[in-house]
Amino acid sequence: MEPLLEIRDLKTYFDTREGIVRAVDGVSLSLARGDTLGVVGESGCGKTVLSLSVMRLVPVPPGRYAGGRILFEGRDLLELDEKRMRDIRGKDISMIFQEPMTALNPVLSVGDQIGEVFRVHQGMSRKEALREALEMLRLVRIPSPEERLSDYPHQLSGGMRQRVMIAMALACRPRLMLADEPTTALDVTVQAQILDLVGKLKEETGTSVLLITHDLGVVAESAEHAAIMYAGRIVEYGTVRSLYARPFHPYTAGLLASVPRIAGGGKSRLSVIPGTVPDLFDLPPGCRFRDRCPSPLRRCGEEEPELVELEEGHFVSCWREP
Repeated sequence: MEPLLEIRDLKTYFDTREGIVRAVDGVSLSLARGDTLGVVGESGCGKTVLSLSVMRLVPVPPGRYAGGRILFEGRDLLELDEKRMRDIRGKDISMIFQEPMTALNPVLSVGDQIGEVFRVHQGMSRKEALREALEMLRLVRIPSPEERLSDYPHQLSGGMRQRVMIAMALACRPRLMLADEPTTALDVTVQAQILDLVGKLKEETGTSVLLITHDLGVVAESAEHAAIMYAGRIVEYGTVRSLYARPFHPYTAGLLASVPRIAGGGKSRLSVIPGTVPDLFDLPPGCRFRDRCPSPLRRCGEEEPELVELEEGHFVSCWREP
């Protein structure tokens, strides 16, 4: 079956006075219909720029799409004009942004903001749109939805604002939803509620999810496949089960080792990955993880490894033998 979303060798660069920032530098991914794909990595690795590229929301300039293709249901989104992309955004592809307080309009009520999706994409009147907005608030399980309909974003808690964002994202039953750190800055219990809600709504609506996160626990709980991103590139990709059971890339292994564990009631020091992410203005030759790798090879400093399939459905970008 043809994947719902297929990204091929995507390159999204930013031209600045200091030089070219290669935020997304040759990324290839695919997402099947009805699945969740988690994209994991440190801050600054290019995860958010990847999601904004799919939505065609990267500001041009200073940003530019330097190469590659973004195929959604077989259509290359990079070849569509802005009018066609506006029709697709919110209707076929939607996005939950990282910080709902800045993504929501502070001077519009919750009902009007959700209702705008119905008015723009389905041509409803304001009265019809508000009625549908109320149903969406019920769908995302917001308490007292009739009262919340006339509230403004500052009157809601962080968890409720995130539910409003999810309601807006699902309003037109999109086939693809991009979730950029949807649980950041939320309490642990609220995080669990939001992730559970996204999972249930995905099952009910059949929406595919591209989940952007730095939290390996979120991916383990919510995704079928995962891609590990480092300095603008994918370094490992496979099913969540295979990546967690047998990570091949030293960066993936380091991320998994850094997750806190409680074993035998004793205390243990957290494992850390030494060094820092390379400067995207001036990337080193060869493997971008070389300076932080526990056992680099000479070849690592001379030639950048490609993403190759080591096992069925499990890809890695590393010169070391598995």
